[in-house]
Amino acid sequence: MKSIKHLLVGTLLAAGLFVVGSASASADSLYTVQSGDTLSTISVKFAGNNSLVEKIAKANKIENVNLIFSGEKLNIPGVDKVVNEAPTQDVQPVAVQEAPVQEAPVQEAPVQEAAPVVSTSSAKEWIAMKESSGSYDARNGRYVGRYQLDSSYLNGDFSPANQERVAEQYVSQRYGSWEAAQSFWLQNGWY
Repeated sequence: MKSIKHLLVGTLLAAGLFVVGSASASADSLYTVQSGDTLSTISVKFAGNNSLVEKIAKANKIENVNLIFSGEKLNIPGVDKVVNEAPTQDVQPVAVQEAPVQEAPVQEAPVQEAAPVVSTSSAKEWIAMKESSGSYDARNGRYVGRYQLDSSYLNGDFSPANQERVAEQYVSQRYGSWEAAQSFWLQNGWY
């Protein structure tokens, strides 16, 4: 009977710590954009999905969600720390005793010359290599550029910046992510 009480107390204590820990994630956080970041990848770092993209854009008055700069500081609304990028599969036992929480110091990268950040998603790069060998100048009939987009999508602007912007919109609307677009490409030979 004594071990059942200890188990019950430990479970209630763990549940209480979970509730307290969850409630503290309501403050805003300041994030410095790193080379290769997009609003989508930043949202995934903080929320585990793309749910914060519009909130980050609104909170920072970003008109073009596909254009952010390395070194730029962004307010991330509603979170106070970065969520693990790769969730673990193992279930860790909960300790009954409270231990002090120690967080690793945050190191900011040196501020570099401001340049547009382009997603470095491996799936995105994989598609670009399959479609055009990575060339913004590639042509195949009505399909144009690095991602072989239909020329009508580009509205006559075949610049690399417009190709990136339109490709991000196309993949986001049609597939939700570059990884899903890659999966479709593997099954069908196109995306």
